[in-house]
Amino acid sequence: MNARSLIITVLAVFPVAMAGCGDRSPVDTEHDHTHTDGRMEAAGPTNRVEIPPVVRDNLGITFAEVERRHVSRTRRVPGRFELLPTARREHRMMISGHVELLVEQYDAVDAGQPLFRFRSAEWSSLQSEIVTAEQDVHQAEAAVRVAEATVNETEKRLEIHRARLDALSGAEIRRADLELQYAETEASLARLEAERDQQATRLRAARVQSDQAITRAAAALNMPREALLERDGDSQPRYRTLDAVIVQAAEGGVVESIAITNGAYVERAALVVTIASPERVRFRASILQSEFNRAIGSSAARIVPPQSSDHGAAERVDATFTFGLEASPQQRTIELIAIAREHRPWMRPGVSAFLEITLDGTDRPELAIPRSALMKDGMQHVFFRRDPRDPNAAIRVEADLGPAPGNDDGRWVVIRSGLRLGDEVVLNGAYELMLATQQSGSTMQGGHFHPDGTWHADH
Repeated sequence: MNARSLIITVLAVFPVAMAGCGDRSPVDTEHDHTHTDGRMEAAGPTNRVEIPPVVRDNLGITFAEVERRHVSRTRRVPGRFELLPTARREHRMMISGHVELLVEQYDAVDAGQPLFRFRSAEWSSLQSEIVTAEQDVHQAEAAVRVAEATVNETEKRLEIHRARLDALSGAEIRRADLELQYAETEASLARLEAERDQQATRLRAARVQSDQAITRAAAALNMPREALLERDGDSQPRYRTLDAVIVQAAEGGVVESIAITNGAYVERAALVVTIASPERVRFRASILQSEFNRAIGSSAARIVPPQSSDHGAAERVDATFTFGLEASPQQRTIELIAIAREHRPWMRPGVSAFLEITLDGTDRPELAIPRSALMKDGMQHVFFRRDPRDPNAAIRVEADLGPAPGNDDGRWVVIRSGLRLGDEVVLNGAYELMLATQQSGSTMQGGHFHPDGTWHADH
């Protein structure tokens, strides 16, 4: 198989042989070829490659925009994502008991969703304490009512005695026994009022004890007081009927780990379930201490994933960063902690990526394209610019690279000419276009793809 046949085989998306010139669509007649009658059509040399939508789909061609970047001042340091310290929420046993799990590891849960339930003898003791305190309140309320009634009764008796004494006094009659009863009743009133106040104090104390008992129970179960006191219609409050305690998720996330076996007896404060929020992550990287001073004044930072078929060179997320508290004397580095301004699906704990920071400097940003869009063709570097006037065509351009080493940061490369801001270059599919425009080491001047992905050159 010669080199030309090999190129066609590589570029063909479907197992279809290259169509003959006589079978071409009318658009193909614009290129040089010999007709069956021997007549020859001439066309001038061109560096254009036709890439209509069907060809772009078949070859997986994608594009990236030209950007202005501080390539020479950009530092890209590797790192990894990790969960924020506040991204985990532990759910522990408040009191000892037998636990029944209601979720599985890696389940997605919402705030308020049940995680596990438990039954505990300690909860029965807390219920008894609440009920006892509630009965003390009722007894104290009854005692206050009795004391209040006794005071009122004594005051009424005094009024009656005073009226009788006043009537007898008007008739100039004295009754020593009535006067003695009045004096005794009046003397007992102060004692009765003191007893009433004493019972009121006991009532307040009983209410405080009842309130504290409910508070302790709510704290032990890690639930609001209102949840224990709520009623369904005219039924009893929940703390009287609650048998099994259900623990709910405080916030949404994913079940990261389960620390017990289902049905186990678990002691107080033991860990049961850990919930993590995988989207609450930060990025940790390191920078050389020698560049620390230039990085202090930097305000631009981006997190970019490793280049792959899923992530293009232009994939990035703006971020803010700060420096770690300590540097490494062995590695001569200092840590950078970055927080992305928005979350992307690929930002997961443990995933590796890069942090781009722009060091302080005075040079202006330059036009740059992704490094993966640049192809090596013999001794030349080439890229394919999408024709601004015809989106179905690409133009092969010999790259005018900036001076080394500041023209390339490993991901973006400076282009001195042949591009302007807003242009697009071929990213995925650039290698296939480069193969199609070379033959036996000499560059072809242009051509076009058939819809089945095969290539026809302009001769």
